[in-house]
Amino acid sequence: MSDSLDLTIELVRKPSISPDDAGCLDVVIRRLRGMDFSVQRLDFGTTSNLWATHGEGGPLLAFVGHTDVVPPGPLLDWESPPFDPEEREGKLYGRGTADMKSGIAAFVTAVERFLGKNKEHAGTLALLLTSDEEADASNGTIKVVEHLASRGLKIDYCLVGEPSSASVVGDTIKNGRRGSLHCRLKFIGQQGHVAYPEKALNPVHAALGALHELASTHWDDGNEFFPPTSFQISNINAGTGADNVIPGVLEVISNFRFSTEQTEEKLRMATEVILDKHNVNYEVNWRLSGHPFLTAGGRLLECVKESVKEVVNIDPLLSTSGGTSDGRLIAPTGAEVVELGVINSSIHQINEYVDIKDLDTLSEIFERVLEKMLR
Repeated sequence: MSDSLDLTIELVRKPSISPDDAGCLDVVIRRLRGMDFSVQRLDFGTTSNLWATHGEGGPLLAFVGHTDVVPPGPLLDWESPPFDPEEREGKLYGRGTADMKSGIAAFVTAVERFLGKNKEHAGTLALLLTSDEEADASNGTIKVVEHLASRGLKIDYCLVGEPSSASVVGDTIKNGRRGSLHCRLKFIGQQGHVAYPEKALNPVHAALGALHELASTHWDDGNEFFPPTSFQISNINAGTGADNVIPGVLEVISNFRFSTEQTEEKLRMATEVILDKHNVNYEVNWRLSGHPFLTAGGRLLECVKESVKEVVNIDPLLSTSGGTSDGRLIAPTGAEVVELGVINSSIHQINEYVDIKDLDTLSEIFERVLEKMLR
């Protein structure tokens, strides 16, 4: 059993459903202290955070990741218990195997080998880990970044270990992410009996035109780095449960994933113009998860591309697709942000897994990056 596999199994056994770290950071800290890292716990509320450094001066290269996982869903649907990792046919199954405990394990083992050969490396090597990435991210990486800023510290290069790959480890690198803007709508009508619609106002009927226009609007064409902005409805709720009652309220939860062609302000304004045009009685609540960011070039991106090429002989595709990551919280500080991790085909799914052979491959890529950036 490889060191990366061994550590991945140890982490997956911890039921760290966000924001509960469940002892994952303690496992990592033991490994880091054995390498003479300076370790700080920066916990806020119920969120566990770690900032650990080795070396001093610039540049400051930080590996960023999260120990928390999404809930496993119905346990009976899993072929093996989600927090009892099981090897089957070359794969390791369990919640968090791909997203992203394998990434943490691969980086820690890469660091162990790198420091074994380069105790006096250039610059500062850091790990920033949180248990609040899969939840609302209010007490995680953002709070650590604020704490570092108060001490005059700034991350120069940020390597995020999120599962970025599509078919082969290293085939896709995330060099940016779209922005995420959440929109909660409440359409207000008048409850009544379905047999007397003239005495009520059905908010479902009233909202249909506006919702159709929102769903069918072409927001932009994207650009060379980003796909077009998209609007998606994720939840709709109305009614009392009775089939003879016109509801008084319709609640709609939706989300914009937007490119650098848009801003939060432009999307909010355009949405409210559409709603007003349809003459509906509504309330709206907005929440921004993060602005879009892009690392179009730079030293870290080139080193990651070169390392992937050397280890797996692939020229990686640069992509900004997918969900958000904590990279969005570090990019505004001016850091170069690049994401590289295992294959993401099973993340957040029942029977999540990682290909066991990919663990040592990813660890080797990470080690090459460290050699190029800090030797």
